[in-house]
Amino acid sequence: MADNAATGPDAQIDHASSIRYWSSVSPNVNGMLGGFPQISRIDLRGSANFLAKLRRLIPSISSGKLPLGVDCGAGIGRVTDGFLSNACEVVDIVEPVESFARVIRDGPLKQQGKVGDIYVTGLEQWTPSKTYDLIWNQWCVGHLTDAQLVAYLVRCKDALSESGLIVIKENVSTDADGEDIYDEVDSSVTRTDGKFKRLFKEAGLSLTKTEEQLGFPKSLGLFPVMFYALRPHSAGVIS
Repeated sequence: MADNAATGPDAQIDHASSIRYWSSVSPNVNGMLGGFPQISRIDLRGSANFLAKLRRLIPSISSGKLPLGVDCGAGIGRVTDGFLSNACEVVDIVEPVESFARVIRDGPLKQQGKVGDIYVTGLEQWTPSKTYDLIWNQWCVGHLTDAQLVAYLVRCKDALSESGLIVIKENVSTDADGEDIYDEVDSSVTRTDGKFKRLFKEAGLSLTKTEEQLGFPKSLGLFPVMFYALRPHSAGVIS
């Protein structure tokens, strides 16, 4: 079981509060990035570079576009538009905020067939019904409790293609005592690197590759952002 399930910072997470907060945010890049739209280009380039490294590590990954990806906690589709639609033939969307999902539904990528199904639901409730080559989670799993995150990752693991990958890109805690940090503004938790790794193991996932996103201006005072590429234990650890 995930540790400190009843007393840890994640016990304070309230999904209804999170939805209320995000529903009040402007459906644009500024809103998605908390008032730091200038980091978007650096962020997207870092994600593309990370996926390129994974392709070199895993020979079985298609050399062309991946057939099917999914952008989990997609917001208005910033990551799908700027990165995933170039990496995948089709990208499904999971997004609990209706106003954000509407932006994607009415946008050009949907009209062009680059966006597939759109699931307006929280990650804690979503059960994949397809087989995915890439399950991308960025700045969203902090809204899940530890137990919910483990259960969610197990469901994602079961939905991977033979060479499929789960990628989590998230802030990591810099707490001096090595603790997770609860944010009451959007009812989310920023986890430590160690906590992430324990939960991944509990979900039956191995780290294929992990590294820090570089290039964000230090003057902004942002949390460190880490990439975690995950595959089932049976697929083995590459690096």
